[in-house]
Parts: sequence; C-alpha cells; structure tokens
Amino acid sequence: MEEQYKISDPRVLKAVSHPLRVRLLGLLRLDGPATASELGRKAGESSGSTSYHLRELFKYGFIEEDDDRRDGRERRWRARHRYTSWDAGELSDTAEGREAVRIMHLRQAEFVGRVMEEFDLDGWSRDWGDAAGMSDHIVSLPPAGVREFNDRAGELLRDLAAKYAGDPEARQVHAWHGAVPRSQEEES
Repeated sequence: MEEQYKISDPRVLKAVSHPLRVRLLGLLRLDGPATASELGRKAGESSGSTSYHLRELFKYGFIEEDDDRRDGRERRWRARHRYTSWDAGELSDTAEGREAVRIMHLRQAEFVGRVMEEFDLDGWSRDWGDAAGMSDHIVSLPPAGVREFNDRAGELLRDLAAKYAGDPEARQVHAWHGAVPRSQEEES
C-alpha cells in the first residue's frame, strides 16, 4: 500500500467526498480488503449501492482489486493508499476547487462527529478513559504558524506510533488535528 494519494484535481476530490465513498474507503483502510457485500453489511447499505460506489473509487484511483484474496465470483477490494491529501490553497484557485475542499472538510467533520457519538467509555479501562477525548484551543497564529502546527503534530504522531509499536495495550485510535481561522463575525 502506498503512503498517500495527493489530489490536485478538484473533480477527484469531489468524487471521493460522497459520504458513502468516504466511509467505504475508510473501512478498506482500517479493516483491510473486503467485498461489496461485506462492506454493505458494515455500512448498512445494499451490496448494489456499495458496488457502484466502489467502482467510482476504483475509477479515480483510490482502490484496486485484491487479486491475492479473490472471493469466488465477488471482487475483493483494497485501498491503494494509507491516506488522501490535497493542497487546499492550490485547489482554491478555482470555484470548483474551493467547493470540493469545502465539501471534503464537511465530510471530515461529519466523520469526527460520528466517531465521537459512537465512542462510549463503557468497557474501556480507566487509563483509556483518562487518555481519550478531545479539546479545542483558540490561539492567534499566522498561516505559517498553522502550517508549522500541522507539520509538527503529524511528526509527533508518527514518532509516537513508532515508539509504541508492539505495545500490548496499543489499539488503533482516531487522532485528529486541524486549525481554521475564526470568521470575521466571530471576532467582533
């Protein structure tokens, strides 16, 4: 699996921003190869619907057939990349690009909301209860400071993943970081 898929075409970003496509791609990245039927059960969708959206993800280069683990008549799909990235500044040079970035940011926020809504401390140790959660901060930074924050947060996360690789208490976790400026109206 390749590390990242860097998108520079707003049509490609828009294609993956469909809510079900985002979910299917996430499931393939997290849980590994699956058929349309398996993904349909996980996502609560029909296999016909998941098949259609998987073909769209394939068309735009997000997934590929998993020939190593073919499941009889049904295709098995796998993600081609660990994550998707794009340069919002570059894409924002056109109205179509700004719209694609806006839609994708909304999909990301929906995902964070869904994960937090589904998270329940019941069944987790006190250590996990103390460690898990979210916080938000309001700070004053220029664009260069926000870029540095994003870069350093990513570096720190990669360093910690390497440091704790193989730890028996390690679990896959959703980790987010982001920063957007407050609107002019909020600041008044």
